[in-house]
Amino acid sequence: MESSERPLSGRRAQARRNDPRIREAAREVFTADPDAPMSAVAARAGVGISALYRRYASKEDLLRQVARDGLARYLEEAEVAAADDRDPWDAFVSFMTRLLDAQTVAITMSLAGTFAPNEELYAMSERAEVLNARIVDRTKASGGLRRDVVVDDLSMILEQVSSIRLGDDARTRELRHRYLALFLNGLRAVEGEPLPGPPPTPVELASRWSPR
Repeated sequence: MESSERPLSGRRAQARRNDPRIREAAREVFTADPDAPMSAVAARAGVGISALYRRYASKEDLLRQVARDGLARYLEEAEVAAADDRDPWDAFVSFMTRLLDAQTVAITMSLAGTFAPNEELYAMSERAEVLNARIVDRTKASGGLRRDVVVDDLSMILEQVSSIRLGDDARTRELRHRYLALFLNGLRAVEGEPLPGPPPTPVELASRWSPR
């Protein structure tokens, strides 16, 4: 049976082929510097600026796509963690480690306030909140996670650890894992002093997404 889908024109087909390179380049460029120009993305991707604009009409469109990619990866990991039937603490540690390596939090928070989120991003964020709460509640119920920790504490921890960069990529990864391990030790449910100050509120965190 012949496909009813019309073939793409030469330029549109090329733009589609270029898209993975453009999105990867945009992630690298904008995570390091959200104010970087579109020309920096084109140069990193090895495409002409006109080819970039054929795929993304504006920088805001591209920023939104990069954030969506990061959030989609986050959701993938959260779904895996929510379905993980191992010991809840082991599943939680594995989840946090995978998120750190994927740099999902670093991607989305580096871009906070640089574009207006759309309905799809809001829906994805709501799904992430549901999964995060399920993972945290399950880990607390098993006695693995201290009771005064909330979901938003975990985002702040990943942001801080993701900011570490020293030496080459291998050394940076090693140090990030070292400090994540220190944080995780502090998250274990053991008798100790209560945490100073309240956790960040949803309003405080959401305020960072207001356009700058």
